[in-house]
Amino acid sequence: MIALLMSLLRRHYFLTGIVFVIFFAHLFPHIGAKGGLLKPEITVKYVAVFIIFFNSGISIKTEDLTKAVLQIRIHLFIQCFTFIVFPCIMVVLVNMLSLSSFDGLLLQGLKVLGCMPPPVSSAVILTKAIGGNEPAAIFNSALGSFLIGNLVDVPVYNIATQLSLTVLFPLVLGQILRKHAKLWLDRKHIPFSCIGSCILLLIIYTTFCDTFSNANIGIDFISLMSVIFLIVIIQCILLFSIFMTITQVFKLFTPPDAVAVLFCCTHKSLTLGIPIVKILFSNHPGLSVISVPLLIYHPTQILLGGLLVPTIRGWLLFNQKYRTQLSKV
Repeated sequence: MIALLMSLLRRHYFLTGIVFVIFFAHLFPHIGAKGGLLKPEITVKYVAVFIIFFNSGISIKTEDLTKAVLQIRIHLFIQCFTFIVFPCIMVVLVNMLSLSSFDGLLLQGLKVLGCMPPPVSSAVILTKAIGGNEPAAIFNSALGSFLIGNLVDVPVYNIATQLSLTVLFPLVLGQILRKHAKLWLDRKHIPFSCIGSCILLLIIYTTFCDTFSNANIGIDFISLMSVIFLIVIIQCILLFSIFMTITQVFKLFTPPDAVAVLFCCTHKSLTLGIPIVKILFSNHPGLSVISVPLLIYHPTQILLGGLLVPTIRGWLLFNQKYRTQLSKV
């Protein structure tokens, strides 16, 4: 019985890890919250993201990175969905909810949420954990941040500097190391996927530490539960709809490409989103409430994405095996 339990835990170590870190975050939120012992505003925002893209730089072939830049159809789909389709969906939803007693400030927050770009960390690391098109996820996450920086009155220099230090520099450094130490890396069989999964667990932990430590966010319990429920439903519908559209209905992309598209289209950046909200509503008395949908969306997307990793990875492996068998016939 114990052997069977240990076997199940090893097989589903990532899901077990998610449950553990959320439970630990609930017990000790002060450790991983901003200003806490782990200092996530430094260790996660800079160090962890640096490691993610350094890890990507070492493990991705240079020709794959070059090829990803030229995958115009993927870029157009992700950016059009992110900045046109997603905002339109939220506007329609908000107009419908405005007929009810739903909090008006939360409705404004939902509109703003719909316009946010994909994050530079979670979409990339989930794509990598599954085995999807990681270079495409990297390119579109960075591109989305630059586009929103130009569209909104946000300091573009600050965005460019942060992306250069946390994305471009470690990626290039990893590529240089890969070029000069490729044989050594191949002999060592470094578990890049496992490293990425561990970093994702750290991000989940610190995210939920922040969530559990924010006891008072300025709205009543009913409104809070309503917006949490609504955001979970929105994400589930979007994940299912996009996945079915691009893999079953139109079959627009290969399975690895579909994984990158799925997460880049449905994830939203908290790191860039909060400064944008503060700029747009700098003198607004309801700023904290307007920020709530984005603050809830962030941990929800990481949690749902993490839970989907084993299932989508299984789907991806099945499709790759099926295509291999067809090519042999």
